[in-house]
Amino acid sequence: MLYPDIARELIERRRHDFSVRQRLITEGRLFSGYNPEMEAVHLDNARWLQALISQIGWPAREQVGEEASQAAWLIIQHAISLPSFMKSALALMNEQQKTRTIDPVSMAFLSDRIALYEDRPQSYGTQFVDDEQGQLVPHRLDDSVEQVNQRRQSLGLNTIQERLAELTAQLNAEQTTQLTASERQSKQAEYDAWRRRVGWLTS
Repeated sequence: MLYPDIARELIERRRHDFSVRQRLITEGRLFSGYNPEMEAVHLDNARWLQALISQIGWPAREQVGEEASQAAWLIIQHAISLPSFMKSALALMNEQQKTRTIDPVSMAFLSDRIALYEDRPQSYGTQFVDDEQGQLVPHRLDDSVEQVNQRRQSLGLNTIQERLAELTAQLNAEQTTQLTASERQSKQAEYDAWRRRVGWLTS
């Protein structure tokens, strides 16, 4: 490991992200849109990581160790208010695969997340959304479920169906109230307005 101090900072920033998220869940304030406190944590982490990348490139295993490298991935995965940064990070990870150990699962999740926010089909089935009835479903796929499951299997991931069951159980444990149809429509409108404001959508 080349940068132990940076590794500790990355791990601490991930811990803080999780801590704030859990507190907001406990307070019942996480799921009514993008909570401003949560967004502030994500932005602070993202801007710090952006400055770090300009100095050392992507913080891969060789630079900061496995745990801290995964923490860096979580920060970029949560940098949803900075579309250009997320896309540039994915491009950098692709480029540095030749010289650094870049987790292909991390790249799959990041690629799918960018596709989700840009309203494009995803390739690995890692992103899930609510349907019109408020049920969790995979964001639309760029291929058949069978083909996407094969891609997932090649990365050591379980099937879309198995992942959906896991996430549904997790969501049921965290989210105690169900939205009405009008509340879901309002939430979708707010989400679309937010995506336009930060630059995911241009029309």
